[in-house]
Amino acid sequence: MNHTFCAELSREQHDPLAGSAAHAERNLLLSWPRSKWLRKLRHASDMSDSLKQTLDTLADDGLRINLIQQPGMEKYQHQLFLMPERRRFRVARGELEAFFTAFQSGSNLSQWEQPPLLNDLVLCCTHGTKDKCCAKYGYKTFKALASTVAEHPLPFEVWESSHLGGCRLAASVIILPNVRKYGRITPEQALPFLQAEAHQQRYLPGYRGGSQLTPAQQSAEIAALTHLSTDTGQPTLTLISDHGDDETREIRWQWQLGHEQGELTVHCQATTLWRVDTCADLEQGPTESTVWQAKVSWGYAPSSTPPPPDKQAMR
Repeated sequence: MNHTFCAELSREQHDPLAGSAAHAERNLLLSWPRSKWLRKLRHASDMSDSLKQTLDTLADDGLRINLIQQPGMEKYQHQLFLMPERRRFRVARGELEAFFTAFQSGSNLSQWEQPPLLNDLVLCCTHGTKDKCCAKYGYKTFKALASTVAEHPLPFEVWESSHLGGCRLAASVIILPNVRKYGRITPEQALPFLQAEAHQQRYLPGYRGGSQLTPAQQSAEIAALTHLSTDTGQPTLTLISDHGDDETREIRWQWQLGHEQGELTVHCQATTLWRVDTCADLEQGPTESTVWQAKVSWGYAPSSTPPPPDKQAMR
């Protein structure tokens, strides 16, 4: 193909962010120098084989494991985070095997435990060994996020991360423990993005949908949020029903915004997009993928004023 970066092609194709937010709820993060990261998201070149196997076993049991780093961190004193529990540990390189043995057996971890994590974590994928878009776009955005937190009173810790999924959507960012995934976050968006999240608001220009929802539901959620949000707030959405098939779905939400509440129906239509998921796929060429377009039908509480009936949100 004539493109050098999958992220460039994805933007040109108007490949939607909505519907790409799948992610595990349980996460373990292990600090490790990025220069040692291998292509596999939880492996490093200077890890022992037994440690790699232990991490793979934990992943097979349903725990998402990512390597993380911050500039200037200690190489042989590792920080570990368990999410959503907000637990933080400090473990020397030589004690990692003992830590994970205790962790797997449910034994006491107090000798490694640090005070609980108060701030949310912001992870930005910079995993260039996995995909060069994450190096090209991810590192610039990471630096902007880190400098923004350093310069403003924002309640976050910012880390570089190994593969978060959606390389074509670089820069890819996730907020933990809330598990909110974002794509195409640019350095210029760092401040408004973090300000929105600091107020527990989704940053809609880069939001990919709720990780616990299906791709169609994620698209419907973003359409509903876009339709209902005001300059001062976003609604709380509760999924009521989801009916349909692989081509069309009708998804209903209960919403509440301040003192107003109501129901909203979103109609989703499946369409086909030929795309590449990573830079490694550029030579092979695109494959067929299903994406969803969402159109809102308005439902409102008696005390609220309905918007024009043709207002719609497309994703």
